Amino acid sequence: MSAAKPIPKALTIAGVDPSGGAGVLADIKAMSALGAYGCGVIAALTAQNTHGVTGVRPVEPAFVAQQIDTLFADVPADAVKIGMLGSRPVTEIVAERLAHWKPPYVVLDPVMVAKSGDSLLTRDAVGALREALLPQVTMITPNLPEAGVLLEQRPVDTVKEMRRVAERLREQLAHSGERWVFLKGGHLPGDMAIDLLHDGDRMIELAAPRIHTRNTHGTGCTLSAALAALLPQCQDVPEAAKRAKHYLTEAIRHADSLGVGSGNGPVHHFHQWW
Repeated sequence: MSAAKPIPKALTIAGVDPSGGAGVLADIKAMSALGAYGCGVIAALTAQNTHGVTGVRPVEPAFVAQQIDTLFADVPADAVKIGMLGSRPVTEIVAERLAHWKPPYVVLDPVMVAKSGDSLLTRDAVGALREALLPQVTMITPNLPEAGVLLEQRPVDTVKEMRRVAERLREQLAHSGERWVFLKGGHLPGDMAIDLLHDGDRMIELAAPRIHTRNTHGTGCTLSAALAALLPQCQDVPEAAKRAKHYLTEAIRHADSLGVGSGNGPVHHFHQWW
């Protein structure tokens, strides 16, 4: 008998949301649901629930580096998802250690603002994210307000404008290798949720019916974690992106069945199972 194919190992480097709807806990759920072995490095601590964030505490950069180095020395990740980093020093140390370990896939979700409107990234960290992390990533997954911050412009409000934004973001990524922008259009009005996938050549539109629910806490985290889980398992990036979008759509569709919290509840990461 041939040996079983090893399960892909996906690492999330992000903050902790105690409610489990976003951050590392949500990422691990999504990775597990999609057939990857999830690992986590804690980059920031938060006090939050489905109503909002009441406190943020950074983790010492040297300890973030120690977590990454200790893990990669024994469990090298096939894909890394980067979420909430919180501060410039943490952003810089994560960029430094990933440049050292060179994982095959890096998905950057530029977490800046929580669903509740609370800030999750300091202003000076945006520059470090743009300068140190963007050149290393396989894919960046901003929503429209985050794209506006990265490009220092107002958020756009049409699909036509999204195409130019996707092109400008792609110009900020490394020119060598396969580099993609997954621009999320969930903030646009309309009955369809339209995202754009762009690699500098192809512009692929990913559309799904908009699901009307207030329980969308952690959608960005879940999508980027799904991509990290699926990239090592799929033939190409577009396949992984389509599968990740479908998974998130169904997780939102089943979110109301969870009944977690009285604010913006989480999506249902295990909708295929229970």
